[in-house]
Amino acid sequence: MASEMEPEVQAIDRSLLECSAEEIAGKWLQATDLTREVYQHLAHCVPKIYCQGPNPFPQKEDTLAQHILLGPMEWYMCGEDPALGFPKLEQANKPSHLCGRVFKVGEPTYSCRDCAVDPTCVLCMECFLGSIHRDHRYRMTTSGGGGFCDCGDTEAWKEGPYCQKHELSSSEVVGEEDPLVHLSEDVIARTYNIFAIMFRYAVDILTWEKESELPDDLEVAEKSDTYYCMLFNDEVHTYEQVIYTLQKAVNCTQKEAIGFATTVDRDGRRSVRYGDFQYCDQAKTVIVRNTSRQTKPLKVQVMHSSVAAHQNFGLKALSWLGSIIGYSDGLRRILCQVGLQEGPDGENSSLVDRLMLNDSKLWKGARSVYHQLFMSSLLMDLKYKKLFAVRFAKNYERLQRDYVTDDHDREFSVADLSVQIFTVPSLARMLITEENLMTVIIKAFMDHLKHRDAQGRFQFERYTALQAFKFRRVQSLILDLKYVLISKPTEWSDELRQKFLQGFDAFLELLKCMQGMDPITRQVGQHIEMEPEWEAAFTLQMKLTHVISMVQDWCALDEKVLIEAYKKCLAVLMQCHGGFTDGEQPITLSICGHSVETIRYCVSQEKVSIHLPISRLLAGLHVLLSKSEVAYRFPELLPLSELSPPMLIEHPLRCLVLCAQVHAGMWRRNGFSLVNQIYYYHNVKCRREMFDKDIVMLQTGVSMMDPNHFLMIVLSRFELYQIFSTPDYGKRFSSEVTHKDVVQQNNTLIEEMLYLIIMLVGERFSPGVGQVGATDEIKREIIHQLSIKPMAHSELVKSLPEDENKETGMESVIETVAHFKKPGLTGRGMYELKQECAKDFNLYFYHFSRAEQSKAEEAQRKLKRENKEDTALPPPALPPFCPLFASLVNILQCDVMLCIMGTILQWAVEHHGSAWSESMLQRVLHLIGMALREEKHHLENASEGHVQTFTFTQKISKPGDAPHNSPSILAMLETLQNAPSLEVHKDMIRWLLKMFNTIKKIRESSSTSPVAEAEGTIMEEVIENKSSRDKDKAERKRKAEIARLRREKIMAQMSEMQRHFIDENKELFQQTLELDASASAALDSSPPVSDAALTALGPTQTQVPEPRQFVTCILCQEEQEVTVESRAMVLAAFVQRSTVLSKDRTKIIEDPEKYDPLFMHPDLSCGTHTGSCGHVMHAHCWQRYFDSVQAKEQRRQQRLRLHTSYDVENGEFLCPLCECLSNTVIPLLLPPRGILRRRLNFSDQPDLTQWAKTVNQQIKVTQMLRKEDSVADAPSSEDTEAMNIIPIPEGFRPDFYPRNPYSDSIKEMLATFGTAAYKVGLKVHPNEGDPRVPIMCWGTCAYTIQSIERILSDEEKPVFGPLPCRLDDCLRSLTRFAAAHWTVASLPVVQGHFCKLFASLVPSDNYEDLPCILDIDMFHLLVGLVLAFPALQCQDFSGSSLATGDLHIFHLVTMAHIVQILLTSCTEENGMDQENPTGEEELAILSLHKTLHQYTGSALEEAPSGWHLWKSVRAGITPFLKCSALFFHYLNGVPAPPDLQVSGTSHFEHLCNYLSLPTNLSRLFQENNDIMNSLIESWCQNSEVKRYLNGERGAISYPRGANKLIDLPEDYSSLINQASNFSCPKSGGDKSRAPTLCLVCGSLLCSQSYCCQAELEGEDVGACTAHTYSCGSGAGIFLRVRECQVLFLAGKTKGCFYSPPYLDDYGETDQGLRRGNPLHLCQERFRKIQKLWQQHSITEEIGHAQEANQTLVGIDWQHL
Repeated sequence: MASEMEPEVQAIDRSLLECSAEEIAGKWLQATDLTREVYQHLAHCVPKIYCQGPNPFPQKEDTLAQHILLGPMEWYMCGEDPALGFPKLEQANKPSHLCGRVFKVGEPTYSCRDCAVDPTCVLCMECFLGSIHRDHRYRMTTSGGGGFCDCGDTEAWKEGPYCQKHELSSSEVVGEEDPLVHLSEDVIARTYNIFAIMFRYAVDILTWEKESELPDDLEVAEKSDTYYCMLFNDEVHTYEQVIYTLQKAVNCTQKEAIGFATTVDRDGRRSVRYGDFQYCDQAKTVIVRNTSRQTKPLKVQVMHSSVAAHQNFGLKALSWLGSIIGYSDGLRRILCQVGLQEGPDGENSSLVDRLMLNDSKLWKGARSVYHQLFMSSLLMDLKYKKLFAVRFAKNYERLQRDYVTDDHDREFSVADLSVQIFTVPSLARMLITEENLMTVIIKAFMDHLKHRDAQGRFQFERYTALQAFKFRRVQSLILDLKYVLISKPTEWSDELRQKFLQGFDAFLELLKCMQGMDPITRQVGQHIEMEPEWEAAFTLQMKLTHVISMVQDWCALDEKVLIEAYKKCLAVLMQCHGGFTDGEQPITLSICGHSVETIRYCVSQEKVSIHLPISRLLAGLHVLLSKSEVAYRFPELLPLSELSPPMLIEHPLRCLVLCAQVHAGMWRRNGFSLVNQIYYYHNVKCRREMFDKDIVMLQTGVSMMDPNHFLMIVLSRFELYQIFSTPDYGKRFSSEVTHKDVVQQNNTLIEEMLYLIIMLVGERFSPGVGQVGATDEIKREIIHQLSIKPMAHSELVKSLPEDENKETGMESVIETVAHFKKPGLTGRGMYELKQECAKDFNLYFYHFSRAEQSKAEEAQRKLKRENKEDTALPPPALPPFCPLFASLVNILQCDVMLCIMGTILQWAVEHHGSAWSESMLQRVLHLIGMALREEKHHLENASEGHVQTFTFTQKISKPGDAPHNSPSILAMLETLQNAPSLEVHKDMIRWLLKMFNTIKKIRESSSTSPVAEAEGTIMEEVIENKSSRDKDKAERKRKAEIARLRREKIMAQMSEMQRHFIDENKELFQQTLELDASASAALDSSPPVSDAALTALGPTQTQVPEPRQFVTCILCQEEQEVTVESRAMVLAAFVQRSTVLSKDRTKIIEDPEKYDPLFMHPDLSCGTHTGSCGHVMHAHCWQRYFDSVQAKEQRRQQRLRLHTSYDVENGEFLCPLCECLSNTVIPLLLPPRGILRRRLNFSDQPDLTQWAKTVNQQIKVTQMLRKEDSVADAPSSEDTEAMNIIPIPEGFRPDFYPRNPYSDSIKEMLATFGTAAYKVGLKVHPNEGDPRVPIMCWGTCAYTIQSIERILSDEEKPVFGPLPCRLDDCLRSLTRFAAAHWTVASLPVVQGHFCKLFASLVPSDNYEDLPCILDIDMFHLLVGLVLAFPALQCQDFSGSSLATGDLHIFHLVTMAHIVQILLTSCTEENGMDQENPTGEEELAILSLHKTLHQYTGSALEEAPSGWHLWKSVRAGITPFLKCSALFFHYLNGVPAPPDLQVSGTSHFEHLCNYLSLPTNLSRLFQENNDIMNSLIESWCQNSEVKRYLNGERGAISYPRGANKLIDLPEDYSSLINQASNFSCPKSGGDKSRAPTLCLVCGSLLCSQSYCCQAELEGEDVGACTAHTYSCGSGAGIFLRVRECQVLFLAGKTKGCFYSPPYLDDYGETDQGLRRGNPLHLCQERFRKIQKLWQQHSITEEIGHAQEANQTLVGIDWQHL
């Protein structure tokens, strides 16, 4: 189809291309009716350029449009070539001071917490880095897209509004000069014409609603019959639904459908079919039918192609206008004029209005284009910003209504521009005064909440999903209200006062609808049937919390406003209470001779509501009257005399009683909704405008009425009046055996009531109630939070209330009350309370929850015990009340209070069973303490001749009245001091009595000579204290002595018992001691040899008696010795592919079935690593365990398809002991060489040359025999001849097959692990008999040793330093396994491998395509040769030993490695050649280099100097030597020499000695000169070596550099920035939603999205999972940039999140970037991640995480 289309497209282009922009513009300049001309041109050309086929070609369309449509307009505007005209305009233009950069999704934005006027003021990264704010406390977030940078806006910043780039030059003044002065008259006129035409054209066509015809002036005569089926985006249907529907409707592939869906989601619409009307309509029907079942159907239109073409060009025109006005402010001003000019239809007819009001009808792409245009034009021009704000406010209600009914997200709605307008202080004030904005917003909000009950309160019943969705949208109005109020006015005009108070009225109307909403009644008898809806009301309350606070802040700024607001609020409260006494009978209460009139009301029987916003607002305003002292200066203006205190306190009191009753368990049957409401009522998010204000309201009430009356009302509401008004009630109570629950309930209620009184008197830390500053309140909060436990910064912030700017004010005071402790490798930084702040601790702090209170009490008492103080927690000293609240303290000394205290103390003295509780007593003691403190304060601050009104001490010394003669409170305290049951409160009572004496002394002294007396009392007190302290000390000493004697006695008994036990079990202990000795001997490696000569291999190998090894199975707990014949013991192990050492990650094995892994390339592109947790099991126990795991998994699969953290189908299981992920087991063996070694005479071993000849002959013979076997049945005469040609070397018996020494179970385990290594390493199906199995076993042994060596070198640890025992066990078992594996493989196969490996070093004629010496990793080769050699050697009976073979192989490979190093060493001159001594080593290496030079035909460069060469050879070969040392150590069991066990100097010489190499490595070549020259020649003659030396190919040079994770930037925001510039590679330039950085190779990926899914082994997987396979062979480490989260992935089903290496200044990570504190790289934590990677522990880490946290298992990791 495409091929037919092409010529046609070309033809169109030709006719269009002939016209030139200049000519058309010329024609337009002559035209009389410009609009008609332009429209004709558009009508003719647009349909020919856009929408020509089923798929858009955006690049081609844009170039054509620029050339044919926009080009002429640019010519016309400039009157000359725009390439010259626009730069001229740009030069004439003054640069703007506003930055105005519009944010992309995910771009970093910065807000300064010190200078921003509100949190919405943000800077882009560039401006931020050039501003003064980078040194302030800033917050960093990622943008959701759509806002713009506020740099240069003086109203947004308290200081530093400009960055260096936008700074005003000193000459400039921010003046309102007209930007049009820089343009010439005719340019203005022409621009005006074009802008007016194009803007109108774009608006007309975008708001055009007919689908198949165009506006008249754009119609053309001949119309084609081509239509589009256009699919639109909505937020109801999911990706999956859309993809499925499209596949059915327009039968496309899934890939195409995904493409369509992604575009629809991104641009808001996409054509899914192109053709004639019927063809498209059919698709439309199918789509609508398929999506209309559950919800409303997807929106689909069949649209004529010319309409679509014009709409596309309309969008292009808008973005073109946006780019043109960037050249000059003048052009921008013209566009604003055009946009806001009233149209012919009067109101709302300007172009801007038409776009705004049609917002919800436009699709996503069109919206974002015109929003961008508004931002770059109207919002950047200060004059028109105001005009636009007015238009926006006038249309506010309609825009919000559209938004609420529309289903697109807020960021795609024009209503979202409110944040750009309302947060500008000057605009917000102007809109309040001119457009009455506050009232408009509140009214609009009220209109949306239509549901009311009979009393006109909001009702949120049957809260359906749709209502919830709408309610969420309506809340955005509250946000707008918050924006308007966020900056407080500095000076008030009468206009502003009037309009603000109007808004306040509207606000009171809103609160009035909330007063008393969701009332509840206590359920008695049966549980509530349906949980009532409560969340909506609380959501509303939470959203309004800040607004309520801000309204109060506004009121506080102006006295007139405050007085008016107070009156209005009071009036509304009166209305709400209108029916206050109706239907509720009045009753009279009397106690202690006081009586009060009130009404009968039981919270536990009537309706009660927790929502009382009007009472609470009034409480807030009342405090402001006190704080601003208006109450004292203008009392005549205030209606204080009209207040009825009982009415004010009634509802808040009911609310607090409700909480107390819920706590007492009386409302259990009301279900969880009530519990949740109480929780939120006290919660930090709501308490400021709920619980706190209720307390204030009660304080207001008490301060205005007789405290006796107040207390009686409180008793009555708490339903405790009976108990305290009847004498002897307690006695009666306990004598009648009442229902236990009722007693319990009453006790709790009494406790709660006392707690309430403590709060009323003690909570005076808000400015206005007590005489405190603004910071005292927050200080107190912090002290009490930290007295529970030390806290991290984020925890602390969470527990403090935030203001509307998301600030808690904590930073300003935290230093004065706490110390900061930095975090370690894990954990977070913690704040600890300073010692001196403990004295401010109040046990009954009103924001403690029950749990927090008991924790804090425990913590504080513990602290006091540690400091050797008494454990009383007395009430702290309090600041004085403000005058308005001063009378409140009298509640402590009023008669009713004393009566309550006395009654409770009496109960305690008489000890009435269950009728009282200790916490009741504790609260009473606390209250007495508060009263004493208060009195002391009064006395100390009393002025001369002032009558003392507070006489608490006198009142508590008086005994009760005549009839009962109850003892005085003081007397009862003294009695209680000695009560044995009250041990806990002793210290407190002692404190009270001491306090009482102090006050008494002060009183006496004030009547006599004040000074002397006072001193005396202090002295007396000190003496008294001292004596009591001495007594305490003596007592303590005595107790300690007793305790010590007791301990000693017990210890003596224990050791006696032990001795008996040892005597009885003597022989047992003998054994263990011997065992220990032998074990330690083995460990201390003190063989009967001198230390000097530890040699790991060769004929002179140090012989060490192998210690017997006993191990215990973790499953059956049975102990067993490891021998050759016994049942196998195994270690749990995990084999995985690895690229950790890789130097080339791009290599991919094309066909694993045919791949031959015999030679490992030195780039180690992919190895097989084996790890183990070191836990031992019997093989049969493990088999049983694994079978049970498999069976369990099968049963699970039938039940439910959940992933587990291990994949049983791949043979994975968790180690039964430590739950470490494993997928196979390694058998434990004795050193295999010891078993195979035949005791031979070591005197005449062949040298290398002889040995190599012999081996070559042996190889030839075996190969001949192999050939014969394959050509069996040939005549025997030939056989004998063939055999005669090659003489069989002496003592070689090729027909001999050795006996396998191992037991069956060990053989089985050898095969098991071999198969596992083969299966995992090559990613193939298991096959025991495959010839590649032994190769993979040797490979995993070599690779694991190399990776351990790499880690040791990186950490600069010695090669034989103390390894963790799991590593040590793993390496030992792995090496021995690899050495023993040939016994279960087929002998000819292993011999064949040996022959081929050997031939790569010693050439033979049989092999053609062997890799050249540069392409072989020598350590892998060494391991292969050494471990395959026994297969050949076992048939050799000539007397040459295995050890000799090992040594010769090792020397051969070492020499090959030296040649490798010399060929690849870079010969750049190092400036370190100052007369370095040339010893024999240097000379020898130089001569070797010359030999190479000669054999390579002079292609090898000349050597710089012998010293330099020797240095590079030593450095290059050390890793190989270290690996070899480890290998032979574990293979032959020779202990390491002590020199290699310590770190420090170079170990080169010791390594050489241990490995029986000469320290001057060149001597190897000299000793074996005769064979080496020919070998070197053959190596150098290889064509690949020549290509390398001629520079035609590369090679790995030595030593290989260490692989590290990528370097991360120090500051996290640069990562965010990098990620925000990253667009998804698949979906043309679209921003990636979840950019994810691979920490191994540094590539950015587009994770978690349909666009970048790839197919992997037949499954669709996300970009990260696909990347792990190419980069990390299945395991990966990523950083999710937007979340600041590290992601570990392994395979398709495993993954976990890990804490990121970025910390803020408080030592905490910020996953999800929620807090936005600046983050910096923590090197230690990054090194920890790197270490996990290098140690191959990623998979294990994921396994542990998934086991610990089940939610991780459910995540679809493969889609990330």
